[in-house]
Amino acid sequence: MRENSALRAWREGRQTVGCWLSLANAYSAEALSRLGFDWVCLDLQHGLLDYSDLTHLLPAVSGSDATPLVRVPWNEPYEIMKALDAGAYGVIVPMVNDREEAARAVSACRYPPDGNRSFGPIRGALYGGRGYASEANGQIACIAMIETRRGLDNLAEIVTTPGLDAVYIGPSDLALALGLPATGDTDHPEHAAAVAAILEACRSAGIAAGIHTSSLEYTRRYLDAGFHFVTLGSDAGFMMRAAADDLASLRTGRGPNPEKTGY
Repeated sequence: MRENSALRAWREGRQTVGCWLSLANAYSAEALSRLGFDWVCLDLQHGLLDYSDLTHLLPAVSGSDATPLVRVPWNEPYEIMKALDAGAYGVIVPMVNDREEAARAVSACRYPPDGNRSFGPIRGALYGGRGYASEANGQIACIAMIETRRGLDNLAEIVTTPGLDAVYIGPSDLALALGLPATGDTDHPEHAAAVAAILEACRSAGIAAGIHTSSLEYTRRYLDAGFHFVTLGSDAGFMMRAAADDLASLRTGRGPNPEKTGY
């Protein structure tokens, strides 16, 4: 079976950088996946994508070395299983609140006897290759998002869920859970403390820690802090920032516009 290079890197303690894909365009997905990102994530929760888009976008990124991940819209087994059957090599599961919910996500990612994933990898086996049925349990990444108040309260039990490979932080929802504005990248002390607590819990549990950003500044900051995987930005964000910067520079003669746009 094709190796999950991102998951291997995390297990070896190495850091990776990824790209978020929110637009239903196979060309932009293919182009971004070939730039050298370690992984790309197709966003079915907040992106302009649905399951039918996966059937076009996952093949588009398959020609690159980037590991294909999918953020599913919710912690529903059929959503997870269909994403994996389409060829995702890992799922990011939003709004995980406790160990029971984390275990539910893990189970949907693993074939028996390790879980209850139904067998039918219609494209997953095509992408994964020979040995998919016997090796998928060790190659598919299950990633839980901690971004709610309950998730923070149950942090220790979530990160020690058997079979969970990683935790991913959604900074905007985390901010809302803390009673702060949903600004994404933020220096607010309470938010920074929560991020640090999640990172330390992952270290103690021996699993990978990841976080969403929309800027080079915060990507560097979180890599320096020790996160295993960080999102540099999204297809929509990259496009909008580049256009805004060039347009502002042309019209004003000044440098790039520092405003962050796009999720």
